[in-house]
Amino acid sequence: MKLFSYTVFGAAAATLMSAGAAISDTTLTLNSWLPPSHPYMTGVIEPLVADIETATEGRITVNILPAPLGPPPATFDLVKNGVVDIGYSVQGYSPGRFKTSALAEMPFLGEDAISTSVAYQRVHDAMLADAGEYQGVKVLAVHTHGPGRIYSTEQIASLDDLSGQKLRTGSVVAHDLAQSLGAVPVEGPSSKSYELLSQKVVDGIMFPAESVQFFRLGDLLSTAFVAEGGIYNTAFMVVMNENKWNQIPEADQALIEPLLGEALARRAGEMWNEADAAGNEALSATLTTYQASAEEIAALKERVQPVVEANVALASEAGVDGQAAYDMLLAEIEKLSAQ
Repeated sequence: MKLFSYTVFGAAAATLMSAGAAISDTTLTLNSWLPPSHPYMTGVIEPLVADIETATEGRITVNILPAPLGPPPATFDLVKNGVVDIGYSVQGYSPGRFKTSALAEMPFLGEDAISTSVAYQRVHDAMLADAGEYQGVKVLAVHTHGPGRIYSTEQIASLDDLSGQKLRTGSVVAHDLAQSLGAVPVEGPSSKSYELLSQKVVDGIMFPAESVQFFRLGDLLSTAFVAEGGIYNTAFMVVMNENKWNQIPEADQALIEPLLGEALARRAGEMWNEADAAGNEALSATLTTYQASAEEIAALKERVQPVVEANVALASEAGVDGQAAYDMLLAEIEKLSAQ
């Protein structure tokens, strides 16, 4: 009888312990709006998900939802309101909401996405986070893509050939930069780029090389207009619901933290560098590349300076020293590029 009682008690205790372990495990939901085959998914998000599970020995897992619960601009609120736990998006998709991110979208930041991404993360941590634009979420990382270019269905043989061209743009900053170049900006999501070009709604697009290749636009285009350092850039964010983060045991938070911030920004930069290189190689066979001369870049910088100044002032409106933050961004990019 005693043996039977002990066995029953032991089995019950084991069941309770097992249930307790299951309860302590956490599955997070991640909202994704890019196709699963996109390099951002295969090179950034999926590896992050795998690393979180490995670091926490399976106690924290992340379920990437099979379909988005809203368009990209809705991502931040989906995360903040706890509809999903994690999401990624482009701050520029929500005009006026994220004023500080415009600093990372300025022209001529650099050719290396690792340098621009890590520099942006450092400036965010040091200065931009003080603006309080991300209340309600934990910022897992901010980063950029690679240098933005202009791809056109028209031949470009000089800077003046950009004048009057209708260009698809994806953010307020890109819109303003296109205008400063004499082009006519046309707003539209990246997923509609093929449609816009094929139906001749636009003459060209502002994109990094990766996106031209991924969306299979090469057969519609004839010229790539390239300026060293990039004609524009795009800021990204990866965020998590703050309350959900706080519910994760501190021991597991400590294991996840090294995967975030600069580490995640660097991973994103590495992905963009690799994807842009592949895109450039593929497109070089079909597109004519017009490389802006030093004199033309000087003229471009003069034209876009009002846009730079306006966005530095915009960052200051958010409650930070916009000029100091922009200067730090450029200094960090230079330092990282030298390394």
